[in-house]
Amino acid sequence: MFIELMPLIEKRAITITVAALGDGRIRVNVVPMALAGDTKVNVKVGYANKDKIAQVPESAIHALTTPLSLTGEPAEIDAQMAEQLKACVDCHGRLQQSVERAKQEIADAVKAIEERDKVGRKASRPPEFASSGKFASIWRRVTTPVSPKKDLSVSVLLCVIELPLPVPSSDG
Repeated sequence: MFIELMPLIEKRAITITVAALGDGRIRVNVVPMALAGDTKVNVKVGYANKDKIAQVPESAIHALTTPLSLTGEPAEIDAQMAEQLKACVDCHGRLQQSVERAKQEIADAVKAIEERDKVGRKASRPPEFASSGKFASIWRRVTTPVSPKKDLSVSVLLCVIELPLPVPSSDG
């Protein structure tokens, strides 16, 4: 069980709870804990760039703490828990990578906008040679602002598994 959880445990703490539900069934919850950095994903966007750069959806950020919940008889959970933990940890790892990639894309977009604005301030007046003639059209093309905003897509993680109840046999 802990071998399957190690990739997740190395990045964030988890809480494991086990509760009896009656009728010989139990529920096991594995809950990844939030990190301080989770909420800072969109910080670089800032107020000045909120209309220019797409933010990581809150649902994706909250999905980093979505619990895995297994419900069933103890034997069923014993038989399937390692496989379900591995699948959930793999899914969580992909989501974490998507969020990190989006964070980097946001930082790159902010940098591009800052560079564009910096150049735009310096180049707000065309030089003498570009004010008319054959260089004027090139100058207009070079100084036309381009918005780097693009939509960021981040997968949302949901790990809830209800193990099947045993089906009574028709033998008796």
